[in-house]
Amino acid sequence: MSVYQVEKLMEETRRVAAQFRKTTGQTLPVGPELARFDAIQLLDLKAPPEGLSGVDAIFGERQRYQIKNRVVFDDRKTGYRIGQLNFDGDWNVLLLVLLDEEYRTVEIFQMDRKTAVSAVNELKNDTRKKRGPMSVAKFKALGTLAWSIDQGRLNA
Repeated sequence: MSVYQVEKLMEETRRVAAQFRKTTGQTLPVGPELARFDAIQLLDLKAPPEGLSGVDAIFGERQRYQIKNRVVFDDRKTGYRIGQLNFDGDWNVLLLVLLDEEYRTVEIFQMDRKTAVSAVNELKNDTRKKRGPMSVAKFKALGTLAWSIDQGRLNA
């Protein structure tokens, strides 16, 4: 299947997921796949080779990424959290792909593994950790913007 066909499928997935949410109020669990696809395309990354545990994308020989996502349906709300991190994985950079209510990527933030481990360890006693180890706001504060819909690729 060509990249063009995959791009068309992903756009259709975004449309269906957004329409499903508007119609039912429920979300389809497509965010991780859309985030992975977008991060690879927008930051010029590659899919990892088979057997590279806990890695969603690579860049060159040394950069290995774990990719998380969050669909932000109402940007006036606070408290959005990212999902659990896989610290057993062989990654050294964590990406957070933020999608809007239409499942379009609007920002991608990055954080090195050391910073992510530190931030999660600080929150170990937080009762909200079962919902995710870190808030989107905390990730944005500790990480750096790698891509935005307004500015494009910055420092990935």
